[in-house]
Amino acid sequence: MSGLRERKKARTKALIQKEALRLFREQGYAATTIEQVAEAAEVAPSTVFRYFATKEDLVLLDQFPPFVEALDALPGDLHPVEAMRLAMRAIFAAQSEEEVAEGLEREKLMLTVPELWTASLENVSGAIRTIQEMLARRSGRPADDPEMRNITGAIVGVVVSVWFDWAKDPDMDGPAELDRALAHLAAGLPLDYTPG
Repeated sequence: MSGLRERKKARTKALIQKEALRLFREQGYAATTIEQVAEAAEVAPSTVFRYFATKEDLVLLDQFPPFVEALDALPGDLHPVEAMRLAMRAIFAAQSEEEVAEGLEREKLMLTVPELWTASLENVSGAIRTIQEMLARRSGRPADDPEMRNITGAIVGVVVSVWFDWAKDPDMDGPAELDRALAHLAAGLPLDYTPG
């Protein structure tokens, strides 16, 4: 019974988010109310707030559960960058085209709506801490190890940079570009540079 209940909750949450994104796309983030989202999803406004504490939370998506599962499934002896690269591949491989498109739509909103930009920066800050702790645990190092901080910052910088570019250019093959960027990082960021 609890499995059925959890699936129903997950479907309701996904439907609310899907309708919210549709309304944000059609009439703009600021012009869309929680009441409109609730009506479109055929739930009460209190149900929307049960799943999402704020309007911003309708756009912010917690990708950590699948990411944690993907990272934990990998061998512990992988270099942190390679582990992240393989975990990201697994996440994209498990997503439907619709899920990838929704993620991209969320990124565009986060880049263009000031309230969402602020909320997304808070999410990134939390993500950095979580990733650093996960990678440190995998490597047997303390979470506050400066080298773990540096490698985590480099990884997150690459991921965020690719996401920003992909949000600006939806025709870009984001997963492939992210894979190339993480491979470049894993190779030590070689640069064919001639001062000019």
